[in-house]
Amino acid sequence: MSISTLPVPQGRNFDPLELYAAAIDTSDYAARVVPVVRRLVPEIGVLLDVGAGGGQLGAALQDRRSGWSAIEPSPTMRARLERLHSPPRIVPCGWEAADVAPAAHDTVLAATMPALFEHPEVFLARCQAWARRTVVWVVPAHPGPRGLCFAGCLPSRWHGEDETPGIDIVLRGLSPDLRPQAIAFTDWTFSGVVRDLGALSAYLCDRLGWPKTDGRRFELAAHLAAQAQPDAAGLRLNIPRKSAVFVWGKS
Repeated sequence: MSISTLPVPQGRNFDPLELYAAAIDTSDYAARVVPVVRRLVPEIGVLLDVGAGGGQLGAALQDRRSGWSAIEPSPTMRARLERLHSPPRIVPCGWEAADVAPAAHDTVLAATMPALFEHPEVFLARCQAWARRTVVWVVPAHPGPRGLCFAGCLPSRWHGEDETPGIDIVLRGLSPDLRPQAIAFTDWTFSGVVRDLGALSAYLCDRLGWPKTDGRRFELAAHLAAQAQPDAAGLRLNIPRKSAVFVWGKS
């Protein structure tokens, strides 16, 4: 695709959570992460997914004989969870306010959510209180941006985000006696299918705070177009990723 085929990059509205969830739907994230979790935790039992988002991991890991619950503050993501073939019982709030009975779930799962980076010890204590047997965290282990969806397609001079691997941030925030008992890694590809590349380009430019007259808008549009691969549903943007699976067991 050439620059001339792209619309003039102007502001469009995207829900950032829906944008990320839709890309996870078309990525191999769950297909790569779930086998690693199951190898470390063969029996999931009753599952609590904290900050479940679109529920891709929880839906794949749940034991349908036991059921599962999801803590999710976003109405958009709760609507996604409700549409799943086997939806969870939804706790409609953030983890800090969640009223969940202690030790009521065999496995507590949390994947790539702010609490892992911002309050790891406090959040771990909460997860361990909720868990009867096991706590599982899925943490980004690749260098790269974490805040802006599709920022991994951009050079750092544009997105300006901290590219420290998430695993380093999380482990720095945990004292030695709270480190996970097991850690395993898996590679996967963040692979988003975009129907309107110009709209995505405009959204990224707006999130970066670039004025409508900024010439970098056209550079960014061309940069995305050069990476995009044809897909039956539009254009696909691929970003290599690595995740770490942390596991804590309770005796």
